[in-house]
Parts: sequence; C-alpha cells; structure tokens
Amino acid sequence: MQLSELIKVIKPVRVTGSENVEVLDVAIDSRQVRPGHLFIAVPGTQVDGHTFIPKATEQGAVAVVYCNPEFTIPADSNTTFILVEDTERVVGPLAHHFFGDPTEKLDLIGVTGTNGKTTIATLLFKMFRRFGYKCGLCSTVCNYIDDEAIPTDHTTPDPITLNRLLGRMANEGCRYAFMEVSSHSVAQHRIAGLTFRGGIFTNLTRDHLDYHKTVEAYRDAKKGFFDMLPKGAFAVTNADDKNGLFMTQNTQATVKTYSLRSMADFRARILEEGFDGMQLEIDGREVCVQFIGRFNVSNLLAVYGAAVCMGKQPTDVLVALSTLRPVNGRFETIRSKDGITAIIDYAHTPDALDNVLATINEILKKPGQCITVCGAGGNRDKGKRPLMAQSAVRASDRVIITSDNPRFEEPQDIINDMLAGITTVEEKRKVISIVDRREAIRTACTLAQPGDVILIAGKGHEDYQEIKGVKHHFDDHEVVREAFEI
Repeated sequence: MQLSELIKVIKPVRVTGSENVEVLDVAIDSRQVRPGHLFIAVPGTQVDGHTFIPKATEQGAVAVVYCNPEFTIPADSNTTFILVEDTERVVGPLAHHFFGDPTEKLDLIGVTGTNGKTTIATLLFKMFRRFGYKCGLCSTVCNYIDDEAIPTDHTTPDPITLNRLLGRMANEGCRYAFMEVSSHSVAQHRIAGLTFRGGIFTNLTRDHLDYHKTVEAYRDAKKGFFDMLPKGAFAVTNADDKNGLFMTQNTQATVKTYSLRSMADFRARILEEGFDGMQLEIDGREVCVQFIGRFNVSNLLAVYGAAVCMGKQPTDVLVALSTLRPVNGRFETIRSKDGITAIIDYAHTPDALDNVLATINEILKKPGQCITVCGAGGNRDKGKRPLMAQSAVRASDRVIITSDNPRFEEPQDIINDMLAGITTVEEKRKVISIVDRREAIRTACTLAQPGDVILIAGKGHEDYQEIKGVKHHFDDHEVVREAFEI
C-alpha cells in the first residue's frame, strides 16, 4: 500500500520525506520491523517507542509515525517521518485501513463487562457457526477464524495484531466476528478505527484497579465502548446491573435490555436446576440448557438478545442454546467415581467468586460441603485480595488459599494479603494455606467426601502458571483428574 494513502487516514501534523513509497507492513514493535515496513512509535506505559526509532530505521523501516515533536530527525535519513498529535490514537485507524478495512466487510460484535465476556462471545461464535455462517472469534481463551485456532495472550490484542486477525477473517469469508472488549483496549485506543455492528454489556464489579486506579475510571472505560457505537448498531445491556443503563446513556445505537429480575426487552427465569444443567423460561418459552447458575442465565440471555437483534428467530436461537456446552474453564464440572464434584472456574474477582459459590450452595445437597481452592494474581490489584478471601470464607465450609499466577511477586506475600481479610476465629478455623497449587488441589480432593463439591477458582482455561516471567505448564483439570484417578 502506498504511504500517501495511509497518511490520508492519520491526519499528520507534518510529513518529512517522500509520501510516494510502498509500505509492505506495519509494526509497533521495532523487533518485528523489516525492510519496507512502517514503524509506529507509541509512548507505552513501560517503554517509549520513540527510543526504538533508530533501531527500526536500521532494520529498513521506510516510514516512521511519531508524536514527540522534540524528536530530532537525522539529517541524512532516507526514511519518511510523520508527526502526529497522538500515535496511540492513530495506530488503530492506520492498521485498520492497511489491512483492508475489515469491519466494513464483516459484522463485528463486541462484548464488554467484568465477568461473562468469554462465555458470551464464545457462545455467539458457536451458535452462528451452527447457523451455517463462517465466523471469527477474538477471546481470552483462543482466537478463531472459523475452525482454525490461533493462540492469544491478551483479551484484546494490540491494534496491529487485532486488525491483521480481522483482515484474515474478512479475506477468508467470515460473515460475523465476535470479540471481547477489555477496558484496557478502550482506554488504550486498541479498538480505534473499528466499526462495531453491536455491543453487549455484562456487568461491572471491581477489577483492574492496578491500571485504572478507580472504579469510576474503570467504568468510564467500559462506557467508552458504547459511546463509539454508530447509528444502526445495537447495544444489549444488563438491566440487573446498576451500571447497565449508565453504559448506554450516550450511545447512538438502538438499546435493548435483558433481565432476570425486572421488566426488560429480554427476560428469563429458572424453572429447575442441578449440576447437570437447568430448565429455563426465556421470553415465555421453555428451554433446557447444559449450564449452571444465575450468572450463566444472564450470559445466555445476553446471547439470546444479541442473536435476536442480529435478525435470528427466537425459536431457532433457543434450539441452538439447548445444544451449547460451557466454555473451557467456566463452571466446568469433573466428577469422581465416588460422587465428589469438582468445579473449575475462571472466577478471579470477589463478585465472580460470590456468584459461583452462590450457585454451588443453591444446588448442593446437605450434608455435602463446599471446599474452595483459590488464590490471587501477582502484580495486579492488591485491594481485591482480602475481599476474595472473604468471599470464599463466607460461602464455603473449607477454604484452601494457594498460589495463582504470582508473576513477579512472592506467592506467600500474596497469600498473606488474602489472609488479612480473615479476621474472626470462626473464619480462621475454616482456612488453611498451601503455597503449592498442585498440593492445594490434591489436599482438597483428599478432604472431600462423597456428595461434596470442590471449587477450584481463578485460572479456569489457563494451562500455565506464570512465575518470575516464565510460564510453566499447569492445568487445574489435569491435577483434578490425577487426584480423582480418572
């Protein structure tokens, strides 16, 4: 693509050098720059991309987009330098245009909120594939182009990776793409330049305060996604969450609501539930699903509402819902030969833990007990650690606090932060701490008796533990099956 064509998209302050050069690819990581590439210097939270401009030009960058007016352009440079006001804001639109404006060719649906994003996006992806469409998925667990799995490291990738992926989806004939939209991606303009045909809000509870600093800033980042939805799009929002209508108050999209508790455009209630699934009533029609818990009813209702907004008949959507299974690591059940149930769930916030444990206790038949294994991630919001422990202790008969992804912190320090939330003698009697996660899960399986339920929370689909910058293979599913000898 000609540089002159890209320059029209980014509205530069100044261009130094020729616009009549061919750009073969774009990059924000100087290590990925090759001859013919355009390098975009983004001032990041950890390092400033301007520092790597010399390396990018050495490796053959034909053009550089930068935003620091004090940067000195070498007098003998053959590279074209393009000054803009904010590189973070232009990288998305630039990448979107370079990769063929993919969201003009496919219907992109975004899902945002604290909990439920992965489940809703994945179920929509599976449902619309069942309807016969080629689809794409961008999620925390894995990205997909129809049936091709593409590993992922972030909920929402950087703009170049994201647009490259969407470009492939469009080029390979996908009609729809479903995407988790993280608060980071909105705040950092990773989704700038994309056109969404619909948005879904799940819920909002405390999370990512290590980055956003306040709940209000976190909430406003989520709201920013709905503010960017165009006329003709739809916004499906959770009326049961106090932030549901706040999210959509300034959107141009057509707003629809869903609720388990009050009047809404899409409504549901639980008729019967067990550890094998539920019988629901959705908009006056009964359906049996292979999911458990009120939080999952809310997720399924969001899927239903979005599918109807996308033009599908309600009966067809309900039939499809009845065939779908839970997403990997989201309230997944594993049963032992002698009647112990282990549930693996990604719950890593106090609210998510409350929801999962409430569901378990609603279904658990006494004298069966609930044993919870949980931890908290390192180098993340420390304020939620004691709250996580409190949630676990309130709704469990026994709690084992252990390591999650300690990252660059000491596991015992994280555990100590969690234990600080346990204050009464009665609560302390319920709790033990075991640093080694494998040993903690094995201990829970040893303590459990037939009829008990073990909740293993925090990692869900993840098959690794991140320790001191290294990802070591670790899968909660594997450890449980080994302990159950199945």
